[in-house]
Amino acid sequence: MHPFLSKLLVSIARKRLQNKQANKPVSKKQIVPLVRRFQVEVSHGIKEYIFIIIGVFSAGFGLKGFLLPNRFIDGGATGISLLLQNVTGFDLSYFLILVNVPFIILASRIINIKFAFRSIAAISFLAFVVHFVEYPTVTDDKLLISVFGGFFLGLGIGMSMRGGSVIDGTEVLAIYLSKKLSLTIGDILLLINILIFSVGAYILSMETALYAILTYLAAAKTVDFVVDGVEEYVGVTIISTQHEAIRVMLTENLRRACTIYAGKGGYGKNGESYDKDIIYTVVTRLELAKLQTEIDKIDRNAFIIMGIVKDLKGGMIKKKPLK
Repeated sequence: MHPFLSKLLVSIARKRLQNKQANKPVSKKQIVPLVRRFQVEVSHGIKEYIFIIIGVFSAGFGLKGFLLPNRFIDGGATGISLLLQNVTGFDLSYFLILVNVPFIILASRIINIKFAFRSIAAISFLAFVVHFVEYPTVTDDKLLISVFGGFFLGLGIGMSMRGGSVIDGTEVLAIYLSKKLSLTIGDILLLINILIFSVGAYILSMETALYAILTYLAAAKTVDFVVDGVEEYVGVTIISTQHEAIRVMLTENLRRACTIYAGKGGYGKNGESYDKDIIYTVVTRLELAKLQTEIDKIDRNAFIIMGIVKDLKGGMIKKKPLK
């Protein structure tokens, strides 16, 4: 890390510790772990915002380079915005914000405030890009518009999700409804989009609605490729010498339940086996970036195994938002 930034983090850590223990001197031993946590947060934050920026420009290219000039629509909140733009003639950037606001308010309740603010920033940035950045109209071939417009839009949505935000809020609504109804998130997204395409067929044309389905499928497959799908949960197995600190972080800081397995290391420093605890927890894809950041604060060398979990029942994951 840059020396200036390192000195700045040390200064911030020292002031924070001095405020907590006003009558006691601050030692280097206390400062080092706090600075290390700040470094992890800064590095992860930079990486996540780079993902969001790439995602916004990719989605902007899909919208203005393919869909918008040819009066095409997509699924989700973006599709609703495109449909309203086609009907009213107003600028798409306004609808991108207005349509997504209710979903982001919902996200602040079922996920967390930080995620909601980051999503507001990403959507506002997308609206800015759509309004001010000039993209060339790539083609007027309807099939190419559907496939590649959906691809770039899906890439943008997926990269934004990798950065811990969304630029299309219908995924948040689907997560919420899945807790209330006996349907999976994928089923709810499908029903929402069927409704959008039906309205598109009535207002625009059946041909436009059929091409919109192709756009949606291309976007959905691209999102799956980038982030393995918003409807999927991730089972995380953590093997670390700092297993107790990680357990406390999961249960007390992130409010996530975990299971502790009594394990045995197969090969130690001297070639001997040794006892260790193995932690297993389940988080949503949107929460994964936060979990990785918190684990890195405790143990950068932790061995982490992640596997896709299609759906689950019971437990705390669907009931409590991540802190």
